[in-house]
Amino acid sequence: MQKPSKIILGIDPGTVIMGYSVIRISNNIIEVLEIDVLKLPVKKDNYHRLQLIHQQVTKLVRQYKPGHLAIEAPFFGKNVQSMLKLGRAQGVAIAAAMNEHVPVSEYSPKRVKQSITGNGNADKEQIWKMLLNLVAIPDKPKFFDATDALAVAICHHFSDGALKGADKPRGKKSNGWGKFLSENPERIL
Repeated sequence: MQKPSKIILGIDPGTVIMGYSVIRISNNIIEVLEIDVLKLPVKKDNYHRLQLIHQQVTKLVRQYKPGHLAIEAPFFGKNVQSMLKLGRAQGVAIAAAMNEHVPVSEYSPKRVKQSITGNGNADKEQIWKMLLNLVAIPDKPKFFDATDALAVAICHHFSDGALKGADKPRGKKSNGWGKFLSENPERIL
């Protein structure tokens, strides 16, 4: 029996550039519907930028009607002011989705990297290359923020038990990439 398709909106929050991606999963095939960034005007005040983030997320939710928003959690840096601004950007994106009744899941950068590459310390280029093995992406985006958003959306898909054979209880650990590859031979190029 064919499972119904699902749509996931992935967000990589930022105060200057916010990455976003919308994917649709049908029969365990991931299709990229949109992948881009919202470039925020640095000469405008933070409140104006937050308003633009809210408007963009609301627009995406209304256009694609995702069943879930997956968002990257802010990482803990040394600059407290940057952390506060990033947290506000993330909060506004979450609020926009929740206002449209879209459930939200948050993933740490390390978990996203681990989910996509198998290495929680992977760099953005490694993530990009692995994404090319998972989905068809028309062109290399100008900003890795867009591919980070795609990685967050796919991480949610993987975490949601959407892989073939992942109908087991969520508390059990998988046996890693070997098991994934043996259960998903169509993903090997």
